[in-house]
Amino acid sequence: MAKAFFRLQKFLRRTQFLLFFLTAAYLMAGSLLLLQRTRLVIQQGSRGTPTNQALPVPEEMSRVGIIEPRTLQSPGPRLLVHMDALQEPALDQQHSPHWLVSRNSELRQLRRRWFHGLTSDQEPLQTAGFKAMKHTAEHKGTYMGCFTHDSRERTLKGAVFYDLRKMTVAHCQEACAERAYSYAGLAYGAECYCGNSLPAAAAKPEECNIECKGEKGSVCGGVNRLSVYGVEDLRAPARRRRNVIYRGCFRAPENLTDTFPASLIQPNLTVEMCSEFCSKKEFPLAVIRGQECYCGYPTRRFPLREGTDGLRCSGTRNASSAAGGQDCLVYQTPVQDTRCTDRKFLTTKSKVFVALSSFPGAGNTWARHLIEHATGYYTGSYYFDGALYNKGFKGEKDHWRSRRTICVKTHESGKTEIEMFDSAILLIRNPYKSLMAEFNRKYAGHLGYATDRNWKSKEWPDFVNSYASWWASHVLEWLKYGKRLLVVHYEDLKQSLIPKLKEMVEFLNVTVTEDRLLCVENNRDGNFKRSGAKQKNFEPFTQEMKDLINRYILTVDEALRGRNFSGLPREYVPR
Repeated sequence: MAKAFFRLQKFLRRTQFLLFFLTAAYLMAGSLLLLQRTRLVIQQGSRGTPTNQALPVPEEMSRVGIIEPRTLQSPGPRLLVHMDALQEPALDQQHSPHWLVSRNSELRQLRRRWFHGLTSDQEPLQTAGFKAMKHTAEHKGTYMGCFTHDSRERTLKGAVFYDLRKMTVAHCQEACAERAYSYAGLAYGAECYCGNSLPAAAAKPEECNIECKGEKGSVCGGVNRLSVYGVEDLRAPARRRRNVIYRGCFRAPENLTDTFPASLIQPNLTVEMCSEFCSKKEFPLAVIRGQECYCGYPTRRFPLREGTDGLRCSGTRNASSAAGGQDCLVYQTPVQDTRCTDRKFLTTKSKVFVALSSFPGAGNTWARHLIEHATGYYTGSYYFDGALYNKGFKGEKDHWRSRRTICVKTHESGKTEIEMFDSAILLIRNPYKSLMAEFNRKYAGHLGYATDRNWKSKEWPDFVNSYASWWASHVLEWLKYGKRLLVVHYEDLKQSLIPKLKEMVEFLNVTVTEDRLLCVENNRDGNFKRSGAKQKNFEPFTQEMKDLINRYILTVDEALRGRNFSGLPREYVPR
């Protein structure tokens, strides 16, 4: 009996150990499965890849981590978003139609697609597989090699493009060729840089090891590394597609050679000859006076604000006799003005948490473009929009409460959301224009137009009934709960860009130079003009809709004046 009891006791001890071992193995297997599903690469040992290469993201993003999940709901008139609990509050049905519910769903899907794509689609290529990567002839341009790339001091100083999903070598080459650049460089698998001179410091070929986001088997640089291609062969066909824009006839500055850094004297000078010369020198302006061609930027000496009578620049624009004496012809070349394109995150956390608040469709994205280029700092966002990140808004991926951005985009209008900010720039636009812009965005994205079928559907009246009240409540609640406000009307900003932009920059406590503001004015549109055919004399508003919107306009105008702000511009007031 004792012997049997001893055996049973020994068996139980072994079983206890076995159960402990199985539990530990189960937990380890679960952890490994989780890592495999998210495909977060953990490198160990002497051949380990640095952590910031496990995911091909820019250096400035890696300092704050890849993602801190945040609530991505699109705001509504009565929708409160709680950032600590990732759950969706019930929507007030009176103010939150299925438009808001569907948009919330779209944003959640966008976040999931982006996150899984970021962690699984493109990882740095290992050296063993690098030999399989070939710079094929289909890219057309000549591969110049792998070079070092410093995001703070760029070697290719021309235009910059981003495409987080579909970047290819050919896409980058064509974009640079169309803007008259000689070289195209790719970094991080998704960033394209243009310039007319090669980077000075070469890197090892294997250090350009990130696959292009939109092209399997092709190299698009690496972490702080550029894959550089020559695009001279593409410039001839691209020349036909370039836009050389006539800016007007202007009074020539007193000393042309002091005002403009480069010049050319050429008998039988044409606009094409002068534009090509200035493009090669990487200047955005080509100035013609007689047989003289000058290249440069808008400056205090030559601000391009007040043109002279076009008849003073008599003759055809393509002839060398088109202008002379005190007047000159000015053309915009395909080259981007790069004096204000350098941007970065704040080096220290901002002490003042500033919102850039607006109703959807009021020009918030355009205002962010102006602020970023004027201040040199990225703007953040309460939401995430991959399309905007692709256009260079790197603050889209930064957590909105990181305080590393100069201000944060928001459409929220609840008391809790407003009081989180220390101050705000409140951007207001004509509700008729805002409603149409947001409806276009809903059906055709940031740069497209909704179709006739969309406008004639039953969705349009529902949209107006719900969103018109939101336009008013958004302004009223910010006036009520905002701690420190700067009210900016979209129409005033568009008409008097530099004076209004100065007010905004001063409100953000940033000092900028006059030349930088002139650069912003020269790049004022950015990539934010809608493409496609715009309908002329299009009136989607019924009289019933107008009566509703006009009542909200009068209410908001009265509230603004009650807070000692200027009222709404006259063009808002009843049609």
